[in-house]
Order: sequence, then structure tokens, then C-alpha cells
Amino acid sequence: MKSFKKFALPVAAMVTLMTSCQTVPVTEGDYDNYPAYKGNDLEMTVSENGTNFTLWSPTADSAVVRIYNEGIGGEVVETRYMERKNNNEPWRAAFDEALYGKFYTFSIYHNGEWLAETPGAYTRATGVNGRRAAIIDFATTNPEGWENDVRPALDKFTDIIIYEMHHRDFSIHASAGNQYPGKFLALTQEGTRSPEGEMTGIDHLKELGVTHVHILPSYDYGSVDESRPDSAQYNWGYDPVNYNVPEGSYSTNAFDPATRVREMKQMVQALHAQGIRVILDVVYNHTYINDGSNFSLTTPGYYYRHKEDGSYADASACGNEVASEREMVRDYIVNSVKYWAEEYHLDGFRFDLMGMIDIETMKAVRAELDKIDPTIFVYGEGWAAGAPVIPNEECAMKANAYKIPGVAVFSDDLRDGVKGHFSQATGRGFATGAEGCEESVKFGVVGAIEHPQINYDLVNYSKAPYTNHPTQVINYVSCHDDMCLTDKLRASMPDADEKALQRYARLAQTIVFTSQGVPFMFTGEEIFRDKKGVHNSYCSPDEINAIDWSLKRSNREQFDYYRNLIQLRKSHPAFRLATAEEVREHLQFIENTPAQVVAYTLNGNAGGDEWSEIVVAFNGGSEAAEIEIPEGNWMVIANDGQIDLAGSVKIEGSKATIAHSSALILAR
Repeated sequence: MKSFKKFALPVAAMVTLMTSCQTVPVTEGDYDNYPAYKGNDLEMTVSENGTNFTLWSPTADSAVVRIYNEGIGGEVVETRYMERKNNNEPWRAAFDEALYGKFYTFSIYHNGEWLAETPGAYTRATGVNGRRAAIIDFATTNPEGWENDVRPALDKFTDIIIYEMHHRDFSIHASAGNQYPGKFLALTQEGTRSPEGEMTGIDHLKELGVTHVHILPSYDYGSVDESRPDSAQYNWGYDPVNYNVPEGSYSTNAFDPATRVREMKQMVQALHAQGIRVILDVVYNHTYINDGSNFSLTTPGYYYRHKEDGSYADASACGNEVASEREMVRDYIVNSVKYWAEEYHLDGFRFDLMGMIDIETMKAVRAELDKIDPTIFVYGEGWAAGAPVIPNEECAMKANAYKIPGVAVFSDDLRDGVKGHFSQATGRGFATGAEGCEESVKFGVVGAIEHPQINYDLVNYSKAPYTNHPTQVINYVSCHDDMCLTDKLRASMPDADEKALQRYARLAQTIVFTSQGVPFMFTGEEIFRDKKGVHNSYCSPDEINAIDWSLKRSNREQFDYYRNLIQLRKSHPAFRLATAEEVREHLQFIENTPAQVVAYTLNGNAGGDEWSEIVVAFNGGSEAAEIEIPEGNWMVIANDGQIDLAGSVKIEGSKATIAHSSALILAR
């Protein structure tokens, strides 16, 4: 076939490429009336019989597909014009051979000009930097034993313990002792040790006891140059380019399309083998660029929301908003999530700025995942960076969580109630001695449900419960965003020494891990890592973000506290009640406690717990406090910054003293 020359073909010539069977033309910008396509062959399908290309672009006047031998550089091998039966059908081109090993791009003729080449929105493999789509045999990317890979057992969502991490943070530092620093394969290597002999890598995760690893965006994103793998480049990855392709900089060879696919699967397989599930951070609310995105270059305008003047809406504060409420966009998001769950065996999805996604789309995501495995976990940020252009009541905001059963939201109420406002470095919370935070802590303790003993008027942000059950809330005090807990404590308690700071951290995390709901922690805080005080380290160098694993030995006592805290939660279902009814039945707050104290009981062998009754008390004050407890003999499980899972110390009576800035846990 004759090679195609950009911009060379006049519009009149295009007419001859289209069949005469035309339906009513699609009106540019009338997005609700764009003809949706429900076929499962969009983008490219390949078999031993041939290769077929399918492009959904209702307003294009013509379209071409180009074939290349290389993922970058080189000349076009062949250009083929695509055809469609009518305006309701996608553009198609067919080759009578399996083009394995080749690369391709699309280009459309739109409003009198040829748009730039794109790998398409639906591509699942690319060359370096995601510029050209790749044609690979996915069966050859499966690691040995992949067909036997299974998700680790999970009974209910409140059994989950989430560990949020970034590939480079976790393994790039020399002290990690890893053969594959900053790569997918870093999480496959067992036996890694710090210079002091402490476990790192996947062994560390198993030792700590977490059930789920939440990995920051690992699809192909735009801010890192994959062609320079040895350069010091860093980004969190919240800048999507190819949603269905693993990020090449995390593979050992970004130039080989199959390598990134295979190595991501190896990572999932290795974590599963250790009993750890894998959650992918997904960013369907915006794209890295606007006019030049894969969405814009295939179906201009359709995938985005716009203001009345036609400009891009921007509730993401990243330049655009993806229009999830439109039929083909909703299908795209749902099918993308489904693809990751099936092809890569992923066990959960964390939605960035989920408040920008419409409720019906999140319901559709949940319903599709339920067909695959109802234990796949879905949660997200129940807010947006600005006000979306669709009505608030249609958005998957935190306040609307009750409308989305099976989808969880982060509790910023508990987060800021415990440590202080996220954006105010010196602001304090309950754990650091602030007054008036008790109801916010109690709100977190019950998992954001309706509970008769909470005065919702006094909760810091939410003045009403928003979850149906505690399975719908993520409790946390720190994540990749803003100051990590160590930095926040140092900024808000500048006169405190390291021992005192670690004491505050233990109280904060004890609140998280004994509250009803799903606990979540930021990587490295179990060894008291910091980020040198940087609030927004999304593109900071490794010197800021990398975890120095030598801290594990110097802060071993802190690590052991976290490890025991996790074991306490895993061993006692009273802390993991799955329904609001159970929480209201078994959890009662102790009344008339001193200021800056929150205390409650879990009674009646809650959740089938071997302990018939548990007392949990938090003292955020700087002095010891006394509370009344049910009369009897008690085992001391946690006291004064220490955990004794065996409860070897006993007390009796009807009163108990809580040391300052610490938690007290009693059981019988």
C-alpha cells in the first residue's frame, strides 16, 4: 500500500473512502447523542488468522492506522485507511496476518486537519514512553504458574490492612539491599536485608503483617522519560497517558512491550504467594494533557467535561475533568478496571479524586467486579480538588457514600481529628494534645456510621454519618499526600524529642488500628521514616522520598509496636465488625470521661471474639487520666506505649489510669 503523507490528502478525497450507507450525521459536541459502541473489539485484536483494528471516532471524517517495526523512531512500514459502514459504526481496518512484534498508531482527519498520531485510548501494550501501541501475544507474558495464581483468602473488607507504597520509595535506597531497586521485580525478591540485617522488601511486608499493598499509580504515565532508566527521575504517577499499560520505568526494559507486562504479573504473583493482595491506585478523573491526549486525538471533546464557554472544566486542578457520566466514558472506566482485575489478577482499586466520578459509574464498577470476585476492594478519595460541573448529588463524594454500597471512602474526619489539619503544618490534633477533638475521634472509632452516642454537630467536617457499614470507611492519619506523620509531628510538636514523637505516633496509629472500618498506613512510618518536611513530594528526588531501611534497627521498638498492633487487630474480630448493627450492639462509649479522653467497651464477644469484653481508651492529654471501667479482673494488652499481646499484667477493680499521650487496652 502507498505510504501516507501527513496533511496531504484533501477532504474531497476522503469521501471516496467512505461507503454510501450513511446514517444521520453526528453533531459535533452533542455528546449525549454520540452513537455508543458495545463491541469488545475496540482498538486491536489479533489471532493467527489476522490483525483487526477498530477505532471509535464518530466525528472523524477519515482515519488511518500506521504500522511500524519499532516502538520509537524508524519509518512507517504501512499505512492503511480505515473504513466504516455508517456513522454509527467505528472505523475498521484488517490485515490478513498476525502482526506480532509490530507497533501501530491511529490518526484521524477532523475539522479540516489531520490530528497527531496516537496509540489509541484502549491500547494494552506500548513501546517506550507509550507513543506507539504494541502488538504482543499476552499469553507469552504470563509467568510460570500464573494459571495457578489465586487471590489470598479474604472473608470481609474489615479484615483488610492496607499498606500504601511507591515503587521507588520502597526499594530504591541502597539500604534496601534489592537487586531491582525501584522496579516491579523489587517486590518479588525474597531474602533482602538492610546493612544491619533487618528484613526489607517483601519479607518486611510479611513480617509486618499487612494484608494488602496499595501501589501508587503503576499504569503508563507521562512525567517520567522511560528511555532514560538510569537517570534520577521521580513522580508519583498521577498523570495518566495509557490507562491499560504498565509503567515502563518500573520494568527492567521499557523498550520491550512484553517485559513490563510480564514483570508486573510477576510482582502480583509473588505478593499473592506471601498472602498479600495488591491494590492499584487508578486516576480516571483526569488525563496528563488535554488536547493532545489519546482521548482527544481519537474522539475530540467527548471524554471531557467543559464549562459553558467551551473551555475545559478543572475540578482535578490538573487541567481537565474526565466525563465519567457519558456512556462510552463510563464503559471505558468499567472495562479498564475489569481488565486489570482479570489480566493482572489485581485485588483492589483506589480511585484518585473519586468525588469527580459520578455515582452510577462507581456502581457499575462495583457490579462488574462482583461478577469476577466480590472480595475485590474498591475505595477512593471522597472529594475533588474543585467543584465538578455535574451536580454534587451525582458525584461519588464522601457525603454520598451511603449511595454506593461496596465502595469505601477515606475519613479525613478521623485523619485531621487525630493529627491536626492536613494543610497546617503546626496544627495539632487529638494525639498531640489539641482540645475539642473527641467527637471526631469517636466518629472514626465507629466507622462513620450512625451511633447514638456521637454528637455529630461536634465532628470536625461531617455533621452526619455517611456510611452504611464500617466496611465503607478507610481510617488513616497519613498517606503519600501532604506531610507524612513523622514530619507532621515534628512540625506541630517542635519541642518534643524523638521518643515523645514516636509516642504520639503510636497513639495516633492505635486509634486507627482499633477503630471499626479498614485501617490504612503509609509506607515506612512503621520505622518512623520522614520526607524531610516536604508536603507535596510528588516530584521530589529520591533523597526526599526514599526509605532509609537503616531506620528499622534504630527504631526497632517502633516497628515492633506497629507489628503487634496489626497482630492484635488480626487476632481479634471485635475490632473488625462488618455491619453497623454489630457496632451499635457491641460498642458503647464510656460516659463522663475527662477532657481529651475517648474510651469505649466492646462487649458480648463482639464478632465472635474470644474476649468477652474489651476496654479501649485514648488519652490525648499531657497528664495521666483516670476513667471508670466495668468492675472485674482485666488483662492489660496495651499501656503507656507498649503492647503485650499475652496480657501478662493483670489489674482489677472499677477504675483504670491511662498514661499521657497513649492508649490503654484491657480485655477479659
